[in-house]
Amino acid sequence: MATTRKSSTTGKPASTPKTTRKTTSRSKTTARATGPAADPAPDPAVVVNAPTVVVAGVEMKKKELIDLVVERSGIKKRFAKPTIEAALAVLGEAMAEGRPLNLKPMGKVKVHKSKPIAGGQVLMARVRQHDNDAEESGPAPLAEAAE
Repeated sequence: MATTRKSSTTGKPASTPKTTRKTTSRSKTTARATGPAADPAPDPAVVVNAPTVVVAGVEMKKKELIDLVVERSGIKKRFAKPTIEAALAVLGEAMAEGRPLNLKPMGKVKVHKSKPIAGGQVLMARVRQHDNDAEESGPAPLAEAAE
C-alpha cells in the first residue's frame, strides 16, 4: 500500500508545522519560535520546587482514629470516644462556618471554596503543614554568643 502526503491548495506538499508563540503589542504582531534556544536561561537566584504528587492511602475512619488516640495516650476508650467525637463536631461546625483553623501539629486549615449540595455542602480546604524539624531546632541565632 502506498503512503500519500497531504498537499496544500497550491499543489505543494505540506510541510510539518513549526511551533510558534505569537506575542501581540499595540503596534504590530510578531511570531517568535519557541524551544530551548529561544527561551532565556533561568535566574539562578529563583528557586521553584515542583509540587509533589501524593497518592492517597487507605481512608482513616473514626474508629481507627479513636483506637490510635487510645493507644498513643493510654487513656481508656470509654473516655476517649466522646471527647474525640465532640472535638470532631466542633471542628466540622467551624469549617462549615468558613473559619480558618490553626491546629498545631496538624497544620493550618483554610476553607478555600464551598458548594451547597443536596443534604449538605462540599468544602474545599487547603491545609498548610509546617516542617516539624525546623520547629524543633528553633530559629537560627543571628550571632554567636560571646564567651
